[in-house]
Amino acid sequence: MSRISSKHQVTIPVRVLRQAGLAAGDNVVLRASGHGRIELERADDLITRYAGSLPAGTYPAGHLDQLRGEWRE
Repeated sequence: MSRISSKHQVTIPVRVLRQAGLAAGDNVVLRASGHGRIELERADDLITRYAGSLPAGTYPAGHLDQLRGEWRE
């Protein structure tokens, strides 16, 4: 059992982290899921999730280079 500190911190036992497949340095999302209940979930790596997800031909050739040029102006 853990206790909420005066700084609103909780220590999660290593055994529980290992069972959940979580480790130090992981980014997590917390959400209230009912009275007295909080869910903790590993945050998605959005780059890995969405990289390469657009079908080929979504942008015409050279379009992204044109956009990058506009950012530099």
